[in-house]
Amino acid sequence: MATPDLIDVRALTGADLAPALADVARLRIAVFRDWPYLYDGDLAYEEGYLQSYRDSDRAVVVGAYKGADLVGASTGTPLADHADDFAVAFDGTGIALDDVFYCAESVLLPEYRGLGIGHRFFDIREAHARRLGFSKCCFCGVVRPADHPRRPASYRPLDDFWRGRGYAPLQGVVAQFKWKDIGQADETAKPLQFWIKDL
Repeated sequence: MATPDLIDVRALTGADLAPALADVARLRIAVFRDWPYLYDGDLAYEEGYLQSYRDSDRAVVVGAYKGADLVGASTGTPLADHADDFAVAFDGTGIALDDVFYCAESVLLPEYRGLGIGHRFFDIREAHARRLGFSKCCFCGVVRPADHPRRPASYRPLDDFWRGRGYAPLQGVVAQFKWKDIGQADETAKPLQFWIKDL
């Protein structure tokens, strides 16, 4: 197992961000194949999805490097950059999208988990959001049925980790996203529950 001092966790912004996105795409495909995402991804989709990070001058990628290899990454961008996807979910909450920084995915290869890197991912993104003047951070997690046939018996939800960082579910704020599960021929919609905290 790696030790924390051998992993360099750092923020990438501006011109430094774009070159890392191809590796972020590969990590997303690899890590999100596991429960609860079961994502049957492809690089063409990933390129389109990650375009918003290339386009935003306020986006951040937090990379976890072992030497030159990207072994984990988390991303963040203003929630307003994702208005087409999330505006409907936030209708009626009284929360302005312009006040919220969106902490998108955190993906980390299994052998590097348990080293505190997940906390570093949140620390760095939240600090970035504060520097930009945001008052809130949010993220969303996929919701799967408890009796889903592919749910591993050993699965432990991350709710306690997220609550420990000060996040709470934003009741009734759920987005729907489509992707193809492993073993499925077509994309199906999945609910994504938003969690939020004040900075």
